[in-house]
Amino acid sequence: MLNNNQSRKVAIVGYNRIPFARQNTAYADASLQDMMTASLNGLVDRYKLQGELLGEVAGGAVIKSSLTLNLMRECVLSTQLDKNTPACDIQQACDTGLEAAIYIANKIALGQIEAGIAGGVDSTSNVPLHFGERARKIFLAVNRAKTTGERIKQLLKLRLKDFKPVAPANEEPRTGLSMGGHTEITAKYYAIPREEQDKLAYESHMKLAKAYEEGFFNDMVTPYNGLNRDNNLRTDSTLEKLAKLKPAFDKANGSLTAGNSTPLTDGASCLLLASEEWAKAHNLPVLAYLSFAELAAIEYVDNKHNLLLSPIYAATRMLQKAGLTLQDFDYYEIHEAFAAQVLATLKIWESPELMKTFGFDKAARQYRSNQA
Repeated sequence: MLNNNQSRKVAIVGYNRIPFARQNTAYADASLQDMMTASLNGLVDRYKLQGELLGEVAGGAVIKSSLTLNLMRECVLSTQLDKNTPACDIQQACDTGLEAAIYIANKIALGQIEAGIAGGVDSTSNVPLHFGERARKIFLAVNRAKTTGERIKQLLKLRLKDFKPVAPANEEPRTGLSMGGHTEITAKYYAIPREEQDKLAYESHMKLAKAYEEGFFNDMVTPYNGLNRDNNLRTDSTLEKLAKLKPAFDKANGSLTAGNSTPLTDGASCLLLASEEWAKAHNLPVLAYLSFAELAAIEYVDNKHNLLLSPIYAATRMLQKAGLTLQDFDYYEIHEAFAAQVLATLKIWESPELMKTFGFDKAARQYRSNQA
């Protein structure tokens, strides 16, 4: 039951993550629970939350085994938080951590809880493997069988090929294309040049390297499994090296490469949210307020170039609700897996004609980019 009639401010008072690791490297054998627990433990240590009873911990993973039950609750039990702290799993492709943050923030805003943690974790290395559909049905039939004879009869149906494992597919079920395959179509549709993609990717790596050198991540990252920084950072990248890479998705006419696309990655992160009163009582400074959030989806089956462009809707609607435009910010981050997607988003925002195709009044919104 809600105990107030007015929402209250939601403060961001803490954060932590483990370094991100390229697929099949440092975290190849780490489980989702291992990584999420490490991230949570770092948060607990950093903000002295030992023994603290929080309102809730929420988070989850997209690539998750059916055997991974109550992931976040199991992670909480492996930390020094009060064991009575409740937890729940949330799952949304590319947006699990953000959805968890909105979920916790809404409970704080409505007065249901005083503080909570939101997080997200995924592994593209240590993924669940399953038998094929035929083997699954046979094993289920064996489980239902009443006699030994019936069980043997079902088991005799198995063939060697039935034991070939099936890993999660890195593709959209309705199109059969990976995110990279879709983004290749986006790049062609919006005429995003290869040179611009390489330049954005190069600058991104250089900024990340500089941030590490200047200590920006010192209070944000907890070392884990031998890593103290992201190992997908390429400090030796150059525009010349990027220009020599071959296309990764459309081998003949593509512009997306391994250099201007983000590699498959393992990692975990979490965020501590609270009411202003809770933050003050625990001597934690308010770093920022979570004041507006927006979720959007977009049709991408008939219009395959659309797959990663729902931020056009989400960000624009959010800014409209806040009465702001992109020009009101000195810096903002566009976080995605491909340089082409970022550049396409900026191109659409900056074009009244393209914005109109998304249903926004070109006379009311003009956009320019200020990239960190």
